[in-house]
Amino acid sequence: MDGESCVRKAYEYILNGDFEAAIEWFEQAIAADPANPSFYHKCAVSCARSGKWSKAKVYADYAEKLEPDNEEYRYHSGVIRARLLLVEANGLLSHTPPLLGEAATMLRQAVTLDPLYFDAIYTLALVWQRAGDLEEAYVCAREALRLDPQHAAAKRLFGDIRRKRRFRAITSTFSRKKDR
Repeated sequence: MDGESCVRKAYEYILNGDFEAAIEWFEQAIAADPANPSFYHKCAVSCARSGKWSKAKVYADYAEKLEPDNEEYRYHSGVIRARLLLVEANGLLSHTPPLLGEAATMLRQAVTLDPLYFDAIYTLALVWQRAGDLEEAYVCAREALRLDPQHAAAKRLFGDIRRKRRFRAITSTFSRKKDR
């Protein structure tokens, strides 16, 4: 079977909600025409929808390698890398003690790759708050709320950071007056 026929079969499975079978058909399309970057891209999209981020990255990177000037392929590859960076950063945060600096570096990179990635921005706000950098935490929490104004945990985080910043400003002002 040729690659295009395999892709049509993959789409049939997608329409039926069977992403696993769709991925298999996209892989058959790739095997039939390994120089076609759109087959890799389509397979990467299906892998991402199935939460198979590592596999999605392999296919997305290959599509981008075959057609490096394709903005869609480059963007999708970045989105997938951002998801993987969040997973890695969460692993660093689960250490005892958490590796806040390393996690922040990964999360900043994830946000650079996907500036609309709420989970990375929200997690970065949490990291900055834990690290005691309330200004950075405030900026990230505000951006997370801008992206999802109804997110209850983001609302609480933003309110908490805002209160801590005000308290810090008040105590700083009081401390300076007292030292005179």
